[in-house]
Amino acid sequence: MNHAIIVGRLTRDPEVRYTQSGTAVCTFTLAVDRPWAHSKDQQSNQPTADFIPVVTWRKLAEICGNNLVKGRRVGVHGRIQVRSYEAQDGSKRYVTEVVAEDLEFLDSRKDTGAVAPPAGGFGQTTGAVSGGKQDQTFGPAIPDEEIPF
Repeated sequence: MNHAIIVGRLTRDPEVRYTQSGTAVCTFTLAVDRPWAHSKDQQSNQPTADFIPVVTWRKLAEICGNNLVKGRRVGVHGRIQVRSYEAQDGSKRYVTEVVAEDLEFLDSRKDTGAVAPPAGGFGQTTGAVSGGKQDQTFGPAIPDEEIPF
């Protein structure tokens, strides 16, 4: 069983690219808070975070690229993937990332300074996106081309 559920804030704006076959892929990094450390080794009891790379594909990648900005709080459900590649210097590098299957916006655009949806638009402050479709638990299903955010 390989399930990952993380909640965090984007550390920078997402990056959308397209494969040679035209498939959208979006990458971003989430800062996920850890509980405060209370050990002798740490001099201050400051919160810490893990920085977790996330990858989305296809329609979900386009939605992320169009709607996420640095600082936006999101929840991600997906799987952990470890892959390797050969660097330019010939060494083998390993990458561990979360491949998102579902994503939920956990704050409104106005909370992060992004542009609000047009009047008469969706008007919700949260919403779940699963493979590019609106989750039934967060409102009526809206065709992808009519999603105002």
